[in-house]
Amino acid sequence: MSNIKLNLTNTGISMDKILEYKSEVKEIDRVLRKEPNDEKDFRGWLELPTNYDKEEFDRIKKAAKKIQEDSEVFVCIGIGGSYLGARAVIEALNNSFYSYKKQSTPLVLYAGNNISPVYLNDLIDLIGDRDFSINVISKSGTTTEPAIAFRIFREILENKYGVEEARNRIYVTTDKARGALKELSNEEGYETFVVPDNVGGRYSVLTAVGLLPIAVAGVDINELMQGAKDAQDKYADSDLKYNECYQYAVARNILNKNLKDIEILVNYEPKMHYFIEWWKQLYGESEGKMAKGIFPAGVDFTTDLHSMGQYIQEGKRNLFETVINIEETSSDITIKEDGDNLDGLNYLSGKTMGYVNKKAMEATIEAHVTGGVPNVVINMDKLDARSLGHLIYFFELACAMSGNILGVNPFNQPGVEEYKKNMFRLLEKPGY
Repeated sequence: MSNIKLNLTNTGISMDKILEYKSEVKEIDRVLRKEPNDEKDFRGWLELPTNYDKEEFDRIKKAAKKIQEDSEVFVCIGIGGSYLGARAVIEALNNSFYSYKKQSTPLVLYAGNNISPVYLNDLIDLIGDRDFSINVISKSGTTTEPAIAFRIFREILENKYGVEEARNRIYVTTDKARGALKELSNEEGYETFVVPDNVGGRYSVLTAVGLLPIAVAGVDINELMQGAKDAQDKYADSDLKYNECYQYAVARNILNKNLKDIEILVNYEPKMHYFIEWWKQLYGESEGKMAKGIFPAGVDFTTDLHSMGQYIQEGKRNLFETVINIEETSSDITIKEDGDNLDGLNYLSGKTMGYVNKKAMEATIEAHVTGGVPNVVINMDKLDARSLGHLIYFFELACAMSGNILGVNPFNQPGVEEYKKNMFRLLEKPGY
């Protein structure tokens, strides 16, 4: 059983203050859970841990096994929610340097998340002569960044393997019935998976969007989904008194009302870097509208204590931190005594690096709270697939609740179209 524990001790917010939102939270929860599979409201993620497509789930595992057998590299082509969730999970649950190691599963690389020709040429150079397959992820098939990358990698595959074999190495995750990518897939016979109509991109990591690349990387997607199911069960209670997920959503809104309008997600495990990137999109795209929203930022401690620590400690007091504390470390190193002790570290002899890291976390929380930065702490038992699935669902549900308390629709993103209109006009796209 996975478990997440919320600690609000260092926020300065009492439970009585949180419970003032009890009736509001209960009503929002009622509306959220009413017909969650309505395709117009993008709330299908609520029931994904129990209501996912079991047949497609089995096809994902079979496709992943085939890719593992015939490919050394797997290129995940997508942007935003189409790749961040997968990358977050893959990097959190693999060796920190897995891209440099010889491994039993394909190296997952990412394209279509920018328009830099240097990046794409470097990626092509890295693949070299190695066997590879691709997964292009796009609801429409016309999103600029992944569409360009797919066009380029499709040509490379066809030149390398021929048209027929290339078709066996192209996997498409797109709309179930329409769109340019779906139409092309039908014509070419690509194996396809579905971007559900009722799940928005930033909530889609537990659909085929995230699950195929995650499975290719060797992560147990059964355990990932079970962790999400643990969370679905744990946070089903609409009573704020017993629902820590909703307590987090309320606490961040109370802090926002107290002029703490920047939330910094903190980790002390570098493998969680891309989890923070996923979280930033989830909250930034969900809440940043109508001139409202808490700005989501992230830091990797203790590394960033030597760059951002000064500002957090003594800069503008509009910050609060949410710290992810992974209680059990998967491996550790004991610090040994040195006869010369030139570095003055013998006082640490016999202690582990994990212990020192925990004390650094405790010391930093204490310093920042004293300096006027409230700290939320989210405790995870350990970093594994089940716990990570739990944490993903925790943040998704908390985001939905928080956005509604804030008074915005957490499932749309009208503002992201503005730059596209300008770009298309400057590129002289027909119609712009």
